[in-house]
Amino acid sequence: MTVRSLWSLLLLLFRCTVPLWAMDISCINQDGKPVDWYILYKFPKYMHYNASGTGLEYMFMDSLTPVWKQSESFINMTESALGQTLQQLYQTYKSKKNSTAYVLYNDGPPDKMNYSWTHGHSKGFLLLDQSQGFWVIHSIPEFPPFPEDGYGYPHSGKYNGQTVICLTFQHDQFAEIDKQLLCYNPNIYNCSIPMAFQTELFNLQRLCAGYKMPPVPWKQRLIKLQSSQGETLFSFAKTHRDHEDIYAAWMAQTLQTDFLIESWQRNGHRHFSNCSLPYHVYNIKLIQTPWNSSFFSYYDHSKWCVSLKPEDQWTCIGDLNYAAQQAKRSGGFVCTQNQHIYKAFRSLVFGYYYC
Repeated sequence: MTVRSLWSLLLLLFRCTVPLWAMDISCINQDGKPVDWYILYKFPKYMHYNASGTGLEYMFMDSLTPVWKQSESFINMTESALGQTLQQLYQTYKSKKNSTAYVLYNDGPPDKMNYSWTHGHSKGFLLLDQSQGFWVIHSIPEFPPFPEDGYGYPHSGKYNGQTVICLTFQHDQFAEIDKQLLCYNPNIYNCSIPMAFQTELFNLQRLCAGYKMPPVPWKQRLIKLQSSQGETLFSFAKTHRDHEDIYAAWMAQTLQTDFLIESWQRNGHRHFSNCSLPYHVYNIKLIQTPWNSSFFSYYDHSKWCVSLKPEDQWTCIGDLNYAAQQAKRSGGFVCTQNQHIYKAFRSLVFGYYYC
């Protein structure tokens, strides 16, 4: 073997064994590969006409394979896409780097901390350096664990369906995400934002430090974001001063589409389908997976909606339920016209309630 061929082999081996801390911060898929985005949909423990599962099974899709696939691992395993993505944050915490920032927020934080009614009905986390990072929006209570505890999945998150969307962004997009999260007024329970991020994460840094913030200058804020690979996204953020329903009064009318809505429809806590405005919203009756299992919205804690008409092909994933009490809560959604995401979510709808 020549010196040149030996050197080429060593370079190949190095690329195959690059640790997470040596990679650009990114959403990490099931195969351990960095991706522009991924979506997880955890199944409820109790499925319609099916034997109950563990409450840890889920399906997923990502920018490399944009169709639903059933995961071979459970969502509580570090091998899951969620576990591998969070591992970057936990490694950052252990290394105590001043070149990386992270924020964890949840209105129902882990370790049985008090539920927050004064903050936004929002759940998520972000991690970034001076190059790029990711923003995860999810519906899971008491998640993720504190960095010092490592990866885990809460018992309270097993019973209902849950959604997770991870989006990779270049560094310059986080200044706008910072303003969106200011509208959310998130309940931040753990964070580290070094002074190097003071410009782009000005508001989050102050929230992280526990400062009392002045009134937000907007009731609603709509912006366009671009993922690291050029995916166009629209971010809707509402403050607690906006008392209109985000689905019917804002997103449907702004995007000019009729929406099919999936959110937690507890008895006595849901809105009915609404046809009073130019663009209508309809509650979904039943979710049916590609493997013919199904579940009712009563057991689904996820929050998403899709266009009724295929030509519109909007999909929105976010924080707020379609419920009267939620209209006064702050939070938001990200929306996309990605045809693969739309097709995947629209195929799950097994009937809906007319007005």
